[in-house]
Amino acid sequence: MPTAIAVTSADLVLPAPDRHTPAAAVLPPPEELDLEGALAQTASLLERHGHLVVLVPAWLRTSAVRRLHTVRAILETDRIALVDVDLPPLGTALLARQLRQLSVCDFSPGVLASAARLLSHYVYAGALLGSVAKLDRVPVGLKAHAKSWSPSAQFAVLAHPTPHLVKLGSGSGGTHGGGATLPPGPDFATHLTFARGQLAGDWVASDLAPAWKVQGVMENPLPADSPAWWATPKLVEFAAGIPDPSVLYQLVASVRREECRWCGFELIGDRCGFCAAPLIAPPPPPAQTAAGSRPRSGLR
Repeated sequence: MPTAIAVTSADLVLPAPDRHTPAAAVLPPPEELDLEGALAQTASLLERHGHLVVLVPAWLRTSAVRRLHTVRAILETDRIALVDVDLPPLGTALLARQLRQLSVCDFSPGVLASAARLLSHYVYAGALLGSVAKLDRVPVGLKAHAKSWSPSAQFAVLAHPTPHLVKLGSGSGGTHGGGATLPPGPDFATHLTFARGQLAGDWVASDLAPAWKVQGVMENPLPADSPAWWATPKLVEFAAGIPDPSVLYQLVASVRREECRWCGFELIGDRCGFCAAPLIAPPPPPAQTAAGSRPRSGLR
């Protein structure tokens, strides 16, 4: 069985793009499942899959994060990776689906866990917002704050990989007042997923998708935590990422693999996905001396 990929709520599970992609495991928060139930669920996942990679969003409640660490500690296992993810909710769901696609490949659990950090750099996550008055995830200027009080105001916001905010003009298509363009999109092939909140309009599908030259568009229900993350229920959240599993595979396989000197798992990048230990670079080779010469002593 492939390594299990887990998320912390059911609305972070996007539909599988094909019949080969496994479903994600859902680890409910403490208010939905007691500790005994959480231990039994996790033990069962480990028994069936061998290893478990859990995406832990930066916006997850403290009680839920504490539960994940408690379960891992009580089970006394090194086969659970708690991977921190700093993406908006829909971007987190997209990353989880990419890892699910890769879980059926020949990557070891350590490479799969550390691949989350690599793949997150290629996720473009943002939202169309009706207000940015309370938004603190992306820098918002005073003019944008003032314009947020207009009932017809709409803002195109990119939170990741590079924060970007533009105000869309009333009745305009892909541009807004002042001649500024849409948030910069990816320069590689992507598929766009979007989810509607309390904001009408088809701007994401009709304007953003063609401008970003995406290969496909899919609508999904809005994650429950999205309004809080974006500080308004008046939104349409979107996330674009690489859809092709062969491209994802090549991207991960092209990175040099190392062995974690702390827990022994394979890793890519500079940090182990299972124990979070940083990669320790090998010491530099000794300085080379001229052929036939002997190093001089500092003593006379």
